[in-house]
Amino acid sequence: MNTETDIPIRNAPSAAAGRSVSKLLRKLYGQRYLQVMALLGVAWMIVFNYVPMYGIIIAFKDFNIIKSIGEAPWAGLEHFKAFMEDDNLGYVIKNTLGMSVLKLLIGFPLPIAFALFLNELRSIRFKKLVQTISYLPHFLSWVILGGILATWLADVGIINKILMALNIIQEPISYLAEPQYFWSIIITSDIWKELGWSAIIYLAAISGVSPEMYEAATLDGAGRFQKMFYVTLPSIKGTITILFILAVSGILNSNFDQILVLKNQLNESASNVIDVYVYQTGIVQSRYSYATAVGLIKSIISLILLLSANFITKRLNNTSLF
Repeated sequence: MNTETDIPIRNAPSAAAGRSVSKLLRKLYGQRYLQVMALLGVAWMIVFNYVPMYGIIIAFKDFNIIKSIGEAPWAGLEHFKAFMEDDNLGYVIKNTLGMSVLKLLIGFPLPIAFALFLNELRSIRFKKLVQTISYLPHFLSWVILGGILATWLADVGIINKILMALNIIQEPISYLAEPQYFWSIIITSDIWKELGWSAIIYLAAISGVSPEMYEAATLDGAGRFQKMFYVTLPSIKGTITILFILAVSGILNSNFDQILVLKNQLNESASNVIDVYVYQTGIVQSRYSYATAVGLIKSIISLILLLSANFITKRLNNTSLF
């Protein structure tokens, strides 16, 4: 009797597992087109993001293009020590952190404020017009925008003409030739280019706020600004937190295209950041192992910043990436 009753009990888990697998296979087959699209994205990420990570080992080798990575002799931490002892390290770090922190402090809150005020516009036509104008610079490359800025900021450019007409300055200034103006130019132009585009995510989050919350606030006598601060902002707190974590983790990622287009020998003391430094040493000077070591240090610090920002925000408002 015990043997007969034990047989179905032992077979029950395997039968349940079989039904689960069959159900999963049917579900995957029903989603086959979506799965193929997802697999293509995964394959692209593996090929272009994970496979190239094998090349990181050249940071610990004396690599040159004549020999393969496997044939290159090991150098240990020699390139990391060389970077720490480099005379350029001080002002490269200062420029990178200076511009990135200012972009975070100024450029991060502005899209939030822009989205909040844009959401308050009642005229749909005017709202679309403002959105279109604010989005447009994002679709222009920094090569184009850099040329426009160089023209505007030249001695005979429109900026100098306006300032001289207003008697703010008496002589034209070559802004791109003066290091003290470079950070301001970078931060202002970055905001000009990305303000409207960065606000899209916040506008999408705002559109998901329940209208009943605004109705309740209206019944309580709240005005438009009170609704903005006490209803809209708390409702999109999660979105703001996630984007803030990502912004902090990318604090060492200067906008390489922007700086490379606008930098020159005259403003190099203010424009030489880590990304440009890696490009100059790795590509221009062919110091591949050294540049890889610098890039690896930057990636490790970025990972630490990401984990730290995620931990802090999770403790403060229980919102995090993971």
